[in-house]
Amino acid sequence: MKQHEPHFLAMEYITITKDPRTGLVVAIGGTEQAAGILQQSGGFLSDARTYHRLPHGLPFEQQRLKATTAAHALLAAGHNVHLDPALNMLTTPDGDRDAAQRYLGHLAERVAAAETSSQVAEVLTEIAAPVNGLLPLTTEVVVRASLAARALEGTPRGDELDHIDRLGDITHSMSMAARVILHARDQAAGAPRKAPTPPPSAPQPPGPRRR
Repeated sequence: MKQHEPHFLAMEYITITKDPRTGLVVAIGGTEQAAGILQQSGGFLSDARTYHRLPHGLPFEQQRLKATTAAHALLAAGHNVHLDPALNMLTTPDGDRDAAQRYLGHLAERVAAAETSSQVAEVLTEIAAPVNGLLPLTTEVVVRASLAARALEGTPRGDELDHIDRLGDITHSMSMAARVILHARDQAAGAPRKAPTPPPSAPQPPGPRRR
């Protein structure tokens, strides 16, 4: 019996991008399976077997969401996909900002649901931890912004109120705030846990009287 080499079918390449002429998000290429994934996961409309587009009139954020969802569904199914970086919610600055907002909201939820002081201390650590804490990272951004703004603006006139120079005072205050938060973290982490209140004991019947 003659042995045959295995036959592999390569998925066609799919490009998801925005047409600069019409403003529509289009997907070009792919197989019939890819067309089904585009329709089900991203809401694309198929004008031809290898040409698909999102509906007219979608806000840009909806375009990005649908394009990103469809691209990842195609990748999970084994297709080769190129997604325009401007449409990728996971790599663009807007996507990073959304992730940061979700992270801050998650920290607030953790504090609201905390049942022990150690759980509060864990959140305070994420806020003020040296180097990687939210507040030190924000302080570094403000410092860099102050230096960049001063380099671009130049030296102000003597009679002007210079808010750029005042950024230095603000960053010092932010650093001091981080230290206070860390001290509060240490205090919360070392606070003794509140002992549970024992339930009231049942009244004992009186003993027999002696005559």
